[in-house]
Amino acid sequence: MNTGLLIATAVLGAGTFAFRFAGPVLRSRITLSARVEQFMATAVVVLLAALVATSALTEGHGFSGMARTAGVAVGVLFAWRRAPFAVVVLAAAVTAAVLRLLGAS
Repeated sequence: MNTGLLIATAVLGAGTFAFRFAGPVLRSRITLSARVEQFMATAVVVLLAALVATSALTEGHGFSGMARTAGVAVGVLFAWRRAPFAVVVLAAAVTAAVLRLLGAS
């Protein structure tokens, strides 16, 4: 077995544990201003939206096609209208499937 791989795994595991442990420990010792807390909450939403957009609109190094994009758009619409999660997923999947059946990429 590669010793470097074991060391890297141990270091990454320890680092992950330290980050997860630091949150609850430091939360009571550090106070953030309301502005910073609002910024962090907004940053989380923006990063999640960027991840969803990247996953929804690209495949490999190119555009994923209109069927997937339309499916995601329908899913977003249903989620925005507060439909149950199963309905959101089903509507998105059916939209993409029907468009692919009709010849959209």
